[in-house]
Amino acid sequence: MESVKKLYNDAQPDIVIHLAATVGGIGANRENPGKFFYDNLMMGVQLIEEGRIYGIEKFVCIGTVCAYPKFAPIPFREEDLWNGYPEETNAPYGIAKKALLVQLQAYKQQYGFNGIYLLPVNLYGPFDNFNPNTSHVVPALIKKFIDAIVKRKDEILVWGTGKATREFQYVEDAAEGIVLATERYSGTGPVNLGAGFEISIKDLVDKITELTEFRGRIIWDSTKPDGQPRRMLNTSKAEQFFGYKAKTSLGEGLKKTINWYKENFIKSP
Repeated sequence: MESVKKLYNDAQPDIVIHLAATVGGIGANRENPGKFFYDNLMMGVQLIEEGRIYGIEKFVCIGTVCAYPKFAPIPFREEDLWNGYPEETNAPYGIAKKALLVQLQAYKQQYGFNGIYLLPVNLYGPFDNFNPNTSHVVPALIKKFIDAIVKRKDEILVWGTGKATREFQYVEDAAEGIVLATERYSGTGPVNLGAGFEISIKDLVDKITELTEFRGRIIWDSTKPDGQPRRMLNTSKAEQFFGYKAKTSLGEGLKKTINWYKENFIKSP
């Protein structure tokens, strides 16, 4: 709390965009459920409370697609957010982030606090986290494929069955959506921020195989969890409320991310 107070006093912000999180893929969520719950709840709660006391003009809270119920109808609509429990492996993280929506709505009602809540889908792109212990699926796969090529391995092990589906949004698109929402939206309801498509993990692996030109064998470890069965957002409200529509195709975004990883992590011979 003292650090939050110091932040506000030092930075003297008009607007806060809360992007910070203790976050990771399925493995990291399984190993750190308590930490992911506590860290994400407390950093958000304190930022919002101290922001209210400080008198900031607007608080923009970035939530998570993990807050949605495990079996929410596809595509996920904002109205379905409370209709069930999140997927078990990331529920502590998802619930901690979802609690901040309740806080913002309560603060608007009682104090007139201007806070909005956005629900981005899985993000990827340059500067992503490529640490295999904590990374999400896209950077984890890119690292596996490029490293295997560099080390001349002839096979790659991938978690799960490949049947689960996900939606992936390129980071620059997401940044644009957040800025547009900050400028144009002041409603109390949560708004999805996504790319509006669904792809299976198997098809994603095939696409990265093609883009990296990996020639080896893919081995699926079905003893590892798939996570939530399906994920895809309905993005109509973002377009309606603040004119946001994702522009970058998955193929184009993956190419940029792969090239960035090669330039920054692979040493030239």
